[in-house]
Amino acid sequence: MLSELVQLSFDKIMQTRSYTVVILGAEGKRFAIYTDPSIGKALQMYLTGQEKARPLTHDLIDTIFQALKIRIKQVVISDLQDTVYFARLYLEMRHEDLRHIVEVDSRPSDCIILALMNNAPVFCTRDVLDRTIPIEE
Repeated sequence: MLSELVQLSFDKIMQTRSYTVVILGAEGKRFAIYTDPSIGKALQMYLTGQEKARPLTHDLIDTIFQALKIRIKQVVISDLQDTVYFARLYLEMRHEDLRHIVEVDSRPSDCIILALMNNAPVFCTRDVLDRTIPIEE
């Protein structure tokens, strides 16, 4: 069954010691994804252009993708169960005249960092957007 996709925008990130809140929005609705503080720190480092002494995990993944000529096509937040979001990372590999799309189960927080690093769009299904709890400022 195909589901309508809604493009999301990255709104902001809020960090505490015990968790990170990533705020996403679409169609006038904003919602939060809670994640590990290390993800928030990595995201903040990327967004602020902060120098890192060594490559972080997302940098490693991105470097591997570039070396293998794998492009991040898109990210889709595909499900919401209780308060846990699920995402799919779509990767495009080309070999001569063949184009191969690989779909990988991923945490939305990891996908968002990779999408921002590669200027790839982030979507969610209409069903997920309808079931998110909207947040106010």
